[in-house]
Amino acid sequence: MSINATSPFRLLHHVCIVVADLDKATGYYESLGVGPWNDFPPLEAFRHELSVPDVDAFLGLRFRWCNLENMQLQLCQPGPGGSPQRAFLDSHGEGVFHLGFTVSDLDAVEQDAAKIGLHPWMRGRLPDRTGFTYFDTRDEGAGVTLEIRANRRT
Repeated sequence: MSINATSPFRLLHHVCIVVADLDKATGYYESLGVGPWNDFPPLEAFRHELSVPDVDAFLGLRFRWCNLENMQLQLCQPGPGGSPQRAFLDSHGEGVFHLGFTVSDLDAVEQDAAKIGLHPWMRGRLPDRTGFTYFDTRDEGAGVTLEIRANRRT
């Protein structure tokens, strides 16, 4: 079976795992030789164009990431509040929250995704139009949340 050339889910960038204790999780991965880990920059830069269920809870998420040979691994520790990541941790425990795919133009791909029945669940944009869009696909058959993201343009 081949992948549809127009699907936004062709280039896997990362897997994001929600954890209860970021320090414990990164320490464990490092004991396995996975690392080095980097703190994700503060999410405050997205505040000007951010659509999430609870802005303060989203801005309070803590992320660390490391590049593997074939993709990036991200860990996310939710704080208090109404973030979907917190709800996931509370109801499912630690585990894979989303798969992140790279696209070249978030706004265009988001519009194309609407044509196949995908609508943004959470989204954020920086002034250069990079950022992220999460689709609530977990219960629709994907078994996980799917995200599209675009790198900063240089």
